[in-house]
Amino acid sequence: MVVASQKGGGGKTATTCQLAYYLLDLTVPTLLLDLDMQMNATRCMLRGRVAAVAGFSTTQVLEGHWSALPAGDLVLVPADQGLGELERQPQRHNDFVNALQAFLQEVASRFRVCLIDTHPSPDVRYVAALATADLVLSPIVLTQEALEGVGAFLHHPRHGYLRIRERLNPRLELVGLLPNMVEATPFQRANLRQLVEQHPGLLIPVQRGEVAGYALIPTRTAIAEAQAAGVPLWQLRQAAPAGAAKAAGAMPLRSAARDAWREIRPSFEAIARRLGVGG
Repeated sequence: MVVASQKGGGGKTATTCQLAYYLLDLTVPTLLLDLDMQMNATRCMLRGRVAAVAGFSTTQVLEGHWSALPAGDLVLVPADQGLGELERQPQRHNDFVNALQAFLQEVASRFRVCLIDTHPSPDVRYVAALATADLVLSPIVLTQEALEGVGAFLHHPRHGYLRIRERLNPRLELVGLLPNMVEATPFQRANLRQLVEQHPGLLIPVQRGEVAGYALIPTRTAIAEAQAAGVPLWQLRQAAPAGAAKAAGAMPLRSAARDAWREIRPSFEAIARRLGVGG
């Protein structure tokens, strides 16, 4: 599943990383590919040391050069700065797509899920990911600019989801739009209503108790803190006092993180079911 949008700052990488941790918690063997040269997913995973890290980069994968992956139920193939050079080699673009497809076919028997984090500007990496994937999930913030960008994500004449599905990958399916960094304000409620009205059926249904709604990720500082620490949200612990000798693992869990996870979990459960690994 590719996690993609055509706007930056929408929480795409945080969604990818926390979803990878969630799948690991479900004991689902998961491969994470970072195709964003900003390397945010890579840095998060390296900080937390939860994932095993491949000895090669996604640039090398796209160029057809890879070796054996390390053991582990969550494995990261990291990004590097070389990703930024690939768009400047148009004569090799088809080769990049074919190499990614070959790599995924080679490792498919080992993993149940592969998550691919992409750069927000559509280019050959973005197209290669969508051309080889089964599913795409699109985080979106509830601003007017981002809402207007949904049309480009769906209908762009070269990089739009529908165009790629028509020309390159007819099996590609849209899991849905995932409102991210959602706040309980009248402005955002109005934008959510607008999203539902303009793109019916593109949000992910979620049942919270007896209340029917949609998958979304609220604005919570604990999410950013978990990303900064490189850990699953539900395992975020309080910081040790200055000068304290306590190990991080001995500190109590953050109550704000537990509360945030309680809000987010139904959305992740719905996405996991769409991936075929949920209960």
